[in-house]
Amino acid sequence: MLRNLFRRRPDERQGDALYALAVEQARQPAFYASLGVADRIDARFELYTLHVLILFLRLKQDGERGEVAAQKLFDTYISSLDNTLRELGVGDVSVGKKMRKLGESLYGRMSAYEGPLRAEDVDALAQSLAKNIYESPDADTGRALARYAVTSRQNLATQSFEAVSSVPAWAEIAA
Repeated sequence: MLRNLFRRRPDERQGDALYALAVEQARQPAFYASLGVADRIDARFELYTLHVLILFLRLKQDGERGEVAAQKLFDTYISSLDNTLRELGVGDVSVGKKMRKLGESLYGRMSAYEGPLRAEDVDALAQSLAKNIYESPDADTGRALARYAVTSRQNLATQSFEAVSSVPAWAEIAA
């Protein structure tokens, strides 16, 4: 019984590894240099959310193991947001309120992006991305990023669960 308590589970760090893949891609300099995303904490939050969602949607395609992996990815993202707030100096008393506000923003973004991603609707996604990432009412501002996101989702859909979990085939970042 004690051996089972202290043994390492092979999927114990799955959420961390998946989140690292999304963050690594969201941090690509081309988003900032080629696509004009502002290098600010709120814009980075938006890119992280977009990449976590794309990966989350793909993982959920793989039945129960995909559902589990997707939930681990999401849980890790939420934990990371909490840790980031603490690192930024938000006190324990305020973290709950700030996390609630971030959670509402996260849910709003995921809701706004999920439908267009599933429908491969570049125009609708461009409108949401222009508003949330570029702070612009002009959908054309978000069009290149929307094309990237839809193509990334298509690319990941063709990969096996194992490949997506280790080397996701994100789309090329191009203006």
